[in-house]
Amino acid sequence: MSEKKLVIIDGSSMLSTCYYAVLPREIMFAKTEEEKQKHYNKILQSEDGVYTNAVFGMLKMVVSLLKKQQPDHIAFVFDKTRDTFRRELYPDYKGTRSVTPAPLKEQFILMEQILENVGFKVLYSDRYEADDYAGSLVMKFRDRISVVVMTKDHDYLQLVDDEHNVRAWMVQAKQEKADELYEKYYSVYGMTKKDVNLPEKVFEFTAEHVYAEEGVRPEQIVDLKGIQGDTSDNIPGVKGVSSAAPLLLNEYKTVEEIYSVIHEAEADKKALKDLQDFWKNGLGIGRSPYKSLVKTGEDGDLCGEEAALLSKRLATIKTDIPLEYELEDFSTELYEEERLRSWCEKLNIQIKSVFGK
Repeated sequence: MSEKKLVIIDGSSMLSTCYYAVLPREIMFAKTEEEKQKHYNKILQSEDGVYTNAVFGMLKMVVSLLKKQQPDHIAFVFDKTRDTFRRELYPDYKGTRSVTPAPLKEQFILMEQILENVGFKVLYSDRYEADDYAGSLVMKFRDRISVVVMTKDHDYLQLVDDEHNVRAWMVQAKQEKADELYEKYYSVYGMTKKDVNLPEKVFEFTAEHVYAEEGVRPEQIVDLKGIQGDTSDNIPGVKGVSSAAPLLLNEYKTVEEIYSVIHEAEADKKALKDLQDFWKNGLGIGRSPYKSLVKTGEDGDLCGEEAALLSKRLATIKTDIPLEYELEDFSTELYEEERLRSWCEKLNIQIKSVFGK
């Protein structure tokens, strides 16, 4: 395989992170939405009143990545709406999330426009989420080039694949956390973060790291979320089983196989007792999750097997979106730096702050 690299950036995750990283204190500590809105005028903006705090942070990150990591190819994926195909499966999907603040929402549109104008490919649509486009890009190009996905979203860990050299650049909340992970996993080999060329606050996850941190293999992340759920996306999971999930999946591999074993044992009382004894004594599960796993819903409540299978489906990143692009369409040689400098001037963003010179 070529040593060249395709970096896929979760634009939605990165832009949101940049937005909240440099908000005025008055907004950060405001208790109500009304209070926050009173201080919107203090957010970094151009002379024309265009909000730029998130755009500034993300442009700085992208330029730094191009200079230091020097990827041969780069792609940006964004969420456009929460009303994707997953809401057709489960109307409450992402239903607990607050409304995107207007200053951030405006910068999503601006950021996408800038990236496309300076030569980068940006993928988004009404039907699919950013991670679905990332997954489809990974699947299309992983046999031709090393691929990394850069994000804060742990859903992406399911795409990690050592056989095809697919890694996840997970952005940590603080540099200290990234340093802690470097010390934990690289010191064994006599390496430090200086020996690994990665962006700030980033730790590169291989399959080994996914297993060490999550307790399951990358391909089992969807099964883990099938049982544990995901509060950030309002994926229900199966209540009362959370801590037992990795232990069950290490033994049975998938949600479907867990239920296959349960259904087989339910035909005989002794077999069912033996199964639960094995979970306790063989797998080290203190409290039997059996009742939670097989609970049936009342009044339309989603639980048990139905909840697990739906949750797994919601958590599964699509990898088969038809993409008309070829690898060369994502070449960083298409990037036009002068255009980006012009955008910075237009938005009153200090060029030196973005480019370093």
